[in-house]
Amino acid sequence: MTSLALTQPRARSLSPALPLVAVVALLALPIGPGGEGGAGPADALSALVVLYCAIRLVRHRRRPLSRTAAVVLGLPVLGLAVAAMGAVSPGAGLSGLGRYLQVFVLVPAAVLLLLRDRSDFRLLAWSFVALAGWQGAIGVHQYVTGSGASYQGEQIRAVGTFGAQDVMGMATVVSFGLVCAVGLALGRTPVRQRAIAAVCAVALLLPLALSFSRGAWIATAVACTAQLALAGPLRALKVGAAVAASGVILVGGFGVGTAMLQERISSITQVTDAPDQSVTDRYTMWAAAVGMWREQPLTGVGLKGFPEHRDAHASLALSSGSDTEGAGAAFRKQPLLSPHNMYLLVLAEQGLLGLLALAGGWLALLVCALRRVRRMPGVDCGIVACGLLVWQLTDFAYADIGGPSTVLTAVCLGLVAWWAVGPTSVEVR
Repeated sequence: MTSLALTQPRARSLSPALPLVAVVALLALPIGPGGEGGAGPADALSALVVLYCAIRLVRHRRRPLSRTAAVVLGLPVLGLAVAAMGAVSPGAGLSGLGRYLQVFVLVPAAVLLLLRDRSDFRLLAWSFVALAGWQGAIGVHQYVTGSGASYQGEQIRAVGTFGAQDVMGMATVVSFGLVCAVGLALGRTPVRQRAIAAVCAVALLLPLALSFSRGAWIATAVACTAQLALAGPLRALKVGAAVAASGVILVGGFGVGTAMLQERISSITQVTDAPDQSVTDRYTMWAAAVGMWREQPLTGVGLKGFPEHRDAHASLALSSGSDTEGAGAAFRKQPLLSPHNMYLLVLAEQGLLGLLALAGGWLALLVCALRRVRRMPGVDCGIVACGLLVWQLTDFAYADIGGPSTVLTAVCLGLVAWWAVGPTSVEVR
């Protein structure tokens, strides 16, 4: 009887956020060479987490969500249902509907419901930093040893365990970790924690640079600038100076990335004057997405419909696919099946109805998150949440959902939702 009484408080003290940490941890596992980069173990576990959350709600007979949270998270459902009915096949409609519901509705709602307080939020944020450190360390090793993905004829691109088939995977993970670390460093937490977070943020700059991902660089710069603005001018000046000095030392002093990195940075300003083939392909696919929307402006061409309608709307400037090689995978031509712009993908497949529902929910989250930060300035959770959402909204201009790292987008939206429209107890703890 005594032993049972001792184990019960320990069981109750375990954070319900631990399954979410496990979802993040599964992304540290390697992906088999030549894999398609679709759903993986983390996605399967996220489905179990949603089921676990539903069972807890029934067992404890709690009200699932507040009215505001239910409206914000439920907004995309209507547009998704209409777009699923307009899909090219029932199978494509159901698979697309399931993926969108997972990323933008179910997993974010589960995160919101499972987090109890700011300690759980910080636990999940630190798990992002840890995953970024692991993937980043592998990426740096790939660059140093020449075992990464192919870039300009050399196998030096840092991709972590995601492989050449998902070159954006590591960049996304490292960016999320860096944004979390910056937010934790700027918050009003103990000095030791802020110092560790600041060191992690500086360390993650190196693998982010070696990912050669222009979209991730831009999104991270925008998100971190927003975080510095939310933290106040004095703290922003100190952290900004430290990060700038670290960047100068890494790139200039140690010659990180050398000429290739400098060329990649310069290419950001040349996307209109002298675009490379990847930029040309992206512009062509953007135009194709707009063409699809013009045919079906209200409801789009249906979920998973972009690949089916691409060739009918794309110009001859579009190449047959992007070349992928390295990081343990043989050379292959990867087909271009999305416009690499989330807003245009939704516009093409779901029309104005879907775009307004999804983007409207994201905008509502951003407004609510900023309002709560204004009421509670300097709280690290708020700075992290706003940074993650700004990063994602910026990155969606250059990328869309797809690949194993997509489940992290769902968890991030859940963190943002917990801060923005979560329980009022957030403000008193």
